[in-house]
Amino acid sequence: MANLSRLYDVLVVGGGNAALAASITARRAGATVLVLEHAPRDFRGGNSRHTRNLRAMHRAPTKVLTEAYLEDEYWEDLLRVTGGQTDEHLARLTIRGTTEALDFLESCRVRFQPSLSGTLSLSRTNAFFLGGGKALVNAEYATAEALGVDILYDSEVTALRLDGNRVRQVVATVRGFPATVRAKAFVAASGGFQANIEWLKQGWGEAAENFLIRGTPYAKGRVLRDLLDQGVASVGDPTQCHAVAIDGRAPKFDGGIVTRLDCVPFSIVVNREGRRFYDEGEDVWPKRYAIWGRLVAQEPGQIAYSIIDAKSEALFMPSVFPAIRGQSIAELAGKLGLDAPTLEATVAEFNAAVQPGSFDHQKLDDCRTEGLTPAKTHWARRIETPPFIGYPLRPGITFTYLGVKVDENARAQMQDGRPIENLYAAGEIMAGSILGKGYLAGFGMAIGTVFGRIAGREAAQHARD
Repeated sequence: MANLSRLYDVLVVGGGNAALAASITARRAGATVLVLEHAPRDFRGGNSRHTRNLRAMHRAPTKVLTEAYLEDEYWEDLLRVTGGQTDEHLARLTIRGTTEALDFLESCRVRFQPSLSGTLSLSRTNAFFLGGGKALVNAEYATAEALGVDILYDSEVTALRLDGNRVRQVVATVRGFPATVRAKAFVAASGGFQANIEWLKQGWGEAAENFLIRGTPYAKGRVLRDLLDQGVASVGDPTQCHAVAIDGRAPKFDGGIVTRLDCVPFSIVVNREGRRFYDEGEDVWPKRYAIWGRLVAQEPGQIAYSIIDAKSEALFMPSVFPAIRGQSIAELAGKLGLDAPTLEATVAEFNAAVQPGSFDHQKLDDCRTEGLTPAKTHWARRIETPPFIGYPLRPGITFTYLGVKVDENARAQMQDGRPIENLYAAGEIMAGSILGKGYLAGFGMAIGTVFGRIAGREAAQHARD
């Protein structure tokens, strides 16, 4: 039973995977732990509720991963998607830490499904949670509770009171009532600010009004803002985020993984003017899916449309919303609200540029266009087999990359370079230290699990000392 008058060893702010990894690790180290989760119990877990997998380094096949995925390849994959905007030391620390992540999660009653084949191409690199993110979160909460971690829901932290370079207490609203909570060490694992549209508009302007927020509506960034305002060092670009193309019919908040669309590599994508604007076949989807939210965000009205024909429909997981169909391109254009002659001309120009090749949806093939700008470099096939199918796309924001700067021990830093003696950070609130831009499938979970464990370990050690 939580006791707010008690001096806890470790207080964890947040309730997703990073927070739970920290809480469980600290409790196993002997610390008394309190978790303050902003969401009500039924919506606990932050964005982790919507996750599916974790990218893990491994030197040989495992029960759930095929072949091997070594540090240098993992690092090169990350380097490619971030364009070098990453801290190599912290990134490699994360990569190496994932070798123990699956065993840790299994010790928390998390179960994994057998390796996958098919369009995701992740059987070698990513371990998938049996039952998805909700099952992951439920298992971690059950483990934390069994260990004696105290958990309070409906508890929004509004401030972490710094005195010099030390946190003295937390100010919160707990189930509607003001509260002040003390602890020897604190872990900030409260996510980014993606659900704060006004904050997003500071970097994106009015375009942010058209963004859809894939995950928790509770990620307002209040803890992050409070820390930055008190002189905690920031890292990352406020306009960078994990942004994917999701079904434009998704709800404003909390649509989750089912709203994601994986049809882009097998389609052409046009803006609301009916014209293509980027290479849909640039790379395998797990390495490029997270660029499409930003690409759509830069188009007029922050909307685009993915166009395929019948022969491509079975190559990807469909949206939770029904496909929009037409027996002709003109009919489909009308249903999508696009100018029919323009879309017909775009499709005809694309079809004329498609070159013969051997189509293979599981790897980079030789099906490409020639003489077309922008080119489509892989998986280019003529769109000619009715029914023709379209999906509206909008930017789906998962989490933001602006965060607090940490060292290899997850300790937060002040702007003047001093470490904060008893404040640690894990998960999305510090991911900008490693993700400067871009995204790699399953890497957010890797950061949260690895740095959650580090933060929990170090916070418990500080409390003992």
